[in-house]
Amino acid sequence: MGERAGYEIVVLFTFVVCGTWLVFHSQFKVLPEPLSAEEAGETGFSEVAAMNHVKALSQLGPHPLGSSALDTALQYVLQVAESVKEEACGDVNVEVELFHANSGVNTLVGGLYVGKTPVYSDLKHVVMRLSPKSSADKLREGEDDAILVSGHVDTVFAAEGAGDDTSNVAVMLELARGLSQQATGFKNSVIFLFNTGEEEGLDGSHSFITQHPWRNTIKVAIDLEAMGIGGKSGIFQAGPDPWAVQNFAKVAKYPSGQVASQDLFSSGVIKSSTDFQVYTEVGGLSGLDFAYTDNTAVYHTKNDKVALLKPGSLQHLGENMLPFLLQAASSSDLPTPKKTLSSGKSEKEDEDTIVYFDILGRYMVVYPQSFADMLHKAVIILSLFVWTASLYMGGLSALISLAFSVLSIVLMWICSVSLSVLVAYVLPSVSSTPVPFIASPWLAIGLFAAPALLGAFVGQHVVYLFLQKFLSYTFSERKKSFILSVQDDDVSECELEAERWMFKAGLLQWLIVLAVGTYLKIGSSYLALVWLVSPALAYVLFESPAQSTKPLDPLTSLIGLTVPLAISSGVFVMLVNTLIGYLVRFVSNPGEQADWIPTAIVAVLIAAIVCLTMAYVLPYIHNSGAKSPFVITTCVLFVASLGMVALQMVPAFVDDTARAVNIVQVVDQTGNSSVSYISLFSTTPGNLDVEAEKLGGFVCGRDKSFDFVTFSVKYSCWTEPTAKLGLKKSQIPALRVGRDIEGDNRRATLIHINTANSTRWSLGINTNEIEDFQLKDESEVLVSLGGEKNGVDGWHVLQFAGGKNSPTKFDLTLYWHKNSSGKRIVEGSKGENVLLKLRADVNTKTPEMVAVLEKLPSWCSQYGKSSSPFTLAYLDAISVDSVADPLLTSVYVASE
Repeated sequence: MGERAGYEIVVLFTFVVCGTWLVFHSQFKVLPEPLSAEEAGETGFSEVAAMNHVKALSQLGPHPLGSSALDTALQYVLQVAESVKEEACGDVNVEVELFHANSGVNTLVGGLYVGKTPVYSDLKHVVMRLSPKSSADKLREGEDDAILVSGHVDTVFAAEGAGDDTSNVAVMLELARGLSQQATGFKNSVIFLFNTGEEEGLDGSHSFITQHPWRNTIKVAIDLEAMGIGGKSGIFQAGPDPWAVQNFAKVAKYPSGQVASQDLFSSGVIKSSTDFQVYTEVGGLSGLDFAYTDNTAVYHTKNDKVALLKPGSLQHLGENMLPFLLQAASSSDLPTPKKTLSSGKSEKEDEDTIVYFDILGRYMVVYPQSFADMLHKAVIILSLFVWTASLYMGGLSALISLAFSVLSIVLMWICSVSLSVLVAYVLPSVSSTPVPFIASPWLAIGLFAAPALLGAFVGQHVVYLFLQKFLSYTFSERKKSFILSVQDDDVSECELEAERWMFKAGLLQWLIVLAVGTYLKIGSSYLALVWLVSPALAYVLFESPAQSTKPLDPLTSLIGLTVPLAISSGVFVMLVNTLIGYLVRFVSNPGEQADWIPTAIVAVLIAAIVCLTMAYVLPYIHNSGAKSPFVITTCVLFVASLGMVALQMVPAFVDDTARAVNIVQVVDQTGNSSVSYISLFSTTPGNLDVEAEKLGGFVCGRDKSFDFVTFSVKYSCWTEPTAKLGLKKSQIPALRVGRDIEGDNRRATLIHINTANSTRWSLGINTNEIEDFQLKDESEVLVSLGGEKNGVDGWHVLQFAGGKNSPTKFDLTLYWHKNSSGKRIVEGSKGENVLLKLRADVNTKTPEMVAVLEKLPSWCSQYGKSSSPFTLAYLDAISVDSVADPLLTSVYVASE
């Protein structure tokens, strides 16, 4: 028999590529047809009706916290809620309230909130409760259980928020309408919370779950979010109690959710958080967190707009949520919330977490982690037994062959990752941007998947050749002692045996992944299970010992890959697609790291997927006539993709997939005199030379480092500073020393903070100097002494956000470390040891800012985030001398 025919390799790759596309399309792109109000009926869900709410709210434009547009949006939601109340079934009780939350402090201390204390004031939410009138007495007595459905009305200042989170607000309003016609038999109430302040640090959900009288009746929390716009809204966080996801899986019409997304989100790779964190940590609740993840590059930019919201997106979520809420509201076994500690966080207990995933968007599999551990360990033990038995029977030759198999895995990964990362490293030198594939994610196939595949093959082929030589030597030694029957063809038994060992190397690497995932209790380890078991069974069926003198049967790979591809290939593609979109906002501190690093992360992920999934296909190439065509094809694909990038044939950013930038008018009074300049920086990797040239008047580089309190900018563009501010002193926020007293071995300093017309500000406190602090406004203490006030890199950040009527004058009392006493406080002195640093934001535009924004290229968009400044930002600081002042014993400094 000669070399394997090249068409077999073509069939294998066609099966993998086409199968992956079909699975991805079915699982994430197929959406139901939108229903009109007439088609949905009184008790159904109508996307057409929900889209009317999306359009009404989106046409208001951006409506961040504290804006008049947000007041208008709340009034619209309140009006629709009142109409639901009026049209509800006669036996259904609907309560609607405009809840005004008092000032509060968000008690989250993990994740994004390490080193931060979010403070809020003057928040308004629309709350609606649906229950049968027969339960009115139970509600008055506080015994009526409830399911909370939450979404936020506010947007960031840069986006109209059609996806985040207007789409979910609209779904909630339509769900409320449908439920109001059929809640007569409910055992539990359903509460819809339309909160504000989410974009400023999850403040709205925190104020509700800590202040509203209904909070103690809630047993389950459902949060509806968006990290993109449209597509399928799937579960990406569930638990801690499995009740919600188990019941969702039973009744959802188009179940969608992946524990792999939960693992990724909880790992911190995607730096974000949702109201669900508040409900679980502070409220002690269990539930589900849903999110739209299609087109993640538009998140918090101008392109979060109605035009990009795909038809069927709202229908998909609505037809999943409606039966689930009916199921939950009729249930008599809702989970019991955990008790919360005095800090507000729920007590931690050892819990049996849940594994869940959907298959092709039609079925959802749910089982406890304890069962997964038991199943995985059984498979691991069985696999180790089989490997041990085969090695024992094969003797030294098998043991050395196993060593070569392990080496093939290592070399495959090294070559694959190295080649793809090398491309990421070189890309900025041949492209105008290190991320030229964001608007066209398919470019990543040629740029990274092709070299990763080539590297994986080369790494494995090198080991294959050495293994073949070793086996050839072994077989020749055997022939000296007895006659060995070999087929009369060009392929020796040693080549066939080497081919099989390369296939078994794939089984070995997935066994390792399964063992590690099981040890770490990673829910998405089920992926390793199916990628191990299915190919292993196919190998046992089609590669029996009697077939050892024949080449690997292509059916072994085709059948072995069917189940793994059906379960996971769509998830892999979505994972890469999501990460590519996330690169638009990947950079937290612009200029802090090399531009190629974010691209390298994408390259490593793609290389990892290639190594894991193609391990069962590559062995067929070694003993075939397809080696040269394979190498040529991957090289051509890579060169063609790189050529399109280098020649700028495919734009990196387009109008609908824009680069995220921040353009801020800065009033800087951290020095001895106030100056003003416009700062341009980007959360997307790469320089801003092209954008600065379009805008004119900007100088770009790393010459200046700007400290915006919540983050730093080491690469940016800026205009020439000017002292002509055109602002009254009363309009400019300021820090002033009130008194500074040394006594009882502890120094206390009172700082007056006047934020002028800003109700959104961030204050950095130097924790190397300050041990504790207290913040109060004109009427109450907001942040008390004690509690967790940990710092990050020597700073703790107070982050305040509120409505129009929020206070603007505060007293901050600082309590110093003992070894810090005696240092002289200096107001507005630049270059000293900074004690406090303030950034106050205003959502307004100066004439200079308007002129710049008018020239902003269409492929750019302002980016909004709780830690990012608005279009106008004031900077102020208070410093201390590093040399002690001997005159300081008991001093009062009057600076008003």
